[in-house]
Amino acid sequence: QLQASGGGLVQPGGSLTLSCAASGFTFSSYMMYWFRQAPGKGLERVSGISPGGVRTYYPDSVKGRFTISRDNAKNTLYLQMNSLKSEDTAVYYCAKDPQGSRRGQGTLVTVSS
Repeated sequence: QLQASGGGLVQPGGSLTLSCAASGFTFSSYMMYWFRQAPGKGLERVSGISPGGVRTYYPDSVKGRFTISRDNAKNTLYLQMNSLKSEDTAVYYCAKDPQGSRRGQGTLVTVSS
């Protein structure tokens, strides 16, 4: 199971950190991902991290603003989001596959003044 948390309302330019609690599988063996889905839009992958946490991936839309990390001892995935923009408003999900088909419950992030 994957359960994201930490979403909320934040002003443009603000920061937020999301967490994802993992259970029921060997978390430390999986590459993990964050996805988002904005209202009326498709699923977008916004970051990925290797099992050991050494390699990370970001699309241009969030590069330099978002940072993915993980704590394998706590079976927890994180997404630090800085310099948030209105276009970052979406439901954010964590997943253990690159397509996001095995994602858990999401958390809503709203960026608005």
